[in-house]
Amino acid sequence: QVQLVESGGGLVQAGGSLRLSCAASGRSFNSDVMGWFRQAPGKEREFVAAIRWSGGSTNYADSVKGRFTISRDNAKKTVYLQMNSLKPEDTAVYYCAAKYGSSIVVVTTQYDYWGQGTQVTVSS
Repeated sequence: QVQLVESGGGLVQAGGSLRLSCAASGRSFNSDVMGWFRQAPGKEREFVAAIRWSGGSTNYADSVKGRFTISRDNAKKTVYLQMNSLKPEDTAVYYCAAKYGSSIVVVTTQYDYWGQGTQVTVSS
């Protein structure tokens, strides 16, 4: 059984920072790519960033480039999302996801496992 557990969400003022973590567990866990997605009220879930376990290649949504950084700790099976210069429009539930296959994709249906999500609220 694969489990993804997010943490680090909260309430922050515009311009502030948060770091999200996603810890993966399970004897069969050996995904190739980890991604972060977010879903605001009334909107579809959207891609934020992704990273390959091997080599660390990354991809970002245009809306977060230069402000968010995804990283990973292979030994801890943990992925991080450092979010700086936060804006009210970044408010959403943030989800961690894992997929098999080395291609970094932005489509939610291509990911095999999902966490339960963590709320990020940015006040103006």
